[in-house]
Amino acid sequence: MKIALIGATGFVGQAILEEGLARGHQVTALVRHPEKLAPRPGLVAKKADALDEAALAKELAGHDVVVSAYNPGWAEPKIRELSLKGTRSIINGVKRAGIKRLVVVGGAGSLEVAPGLQLIDTPEFPKEWQAGALGMRDALVALREEHDLAWSFLSPAAVLKPGERTGTYRLGSDQLLRDAEGESQITTADLAVALLDEVETPKHVQRRFTVAY
Repeated sequence: MKIALIGATGFVGQAILEEGLARGHQVTALVRHPEKLAPRPGLVAKKADALDEAALAKELAGHDVVVSAYNPGWAEPKIRELSLKGTRSIINGVKRAGIKRLVVVGGAGSLEVAPGLQLIDTPEFPKEWQAGALGMRDALVALREEHDLAWSFLSPAAVLKPGERTGTYRLGSDQLLRDAEGESQITTADLAVALLDEVETPKHVQRRFTVAY
């Protein structure tokens, strides 16, 4: 497949890029600094701004699917505002490019830990992650209002960390997944496995899904 990957040099984007190339897909990495990516078979690196809808649409045209790992940066003071603005720009850019399939990497904050209670609204949710989590919750709301695209929104486990690729994971929908010890975690490598599985065999069209061990 021809995959356009927005945010390919980020924490999650790097793992998605590795998994996509390992599976033999052609990946166009749309990033702010393409010079950070060394030339590799199957990879095309292009400079792009997720907030520039018209320019983004031109770069997206001709791809089979768009994967967004867009994140304004955790140190960005306007991370909540830019998370939603960037997501809207990407949605519109994908539509202008004539592409139907969009897979977005979101956050765990909007997952339910009890009926009607989201993780982000619990007292123990870290304050330093709150603005970014609110931004991705806003992005999910925006996606749920989008009926023309075959979108999917992937929320990771509560703890997303570097680590090995096991190729195994459990699937969920809107509720936070925990293991027998009450932990909720997954590596970026296995998050990428789940995302590429969804890209190749769509099972969560116009829905959010989550993964954890």
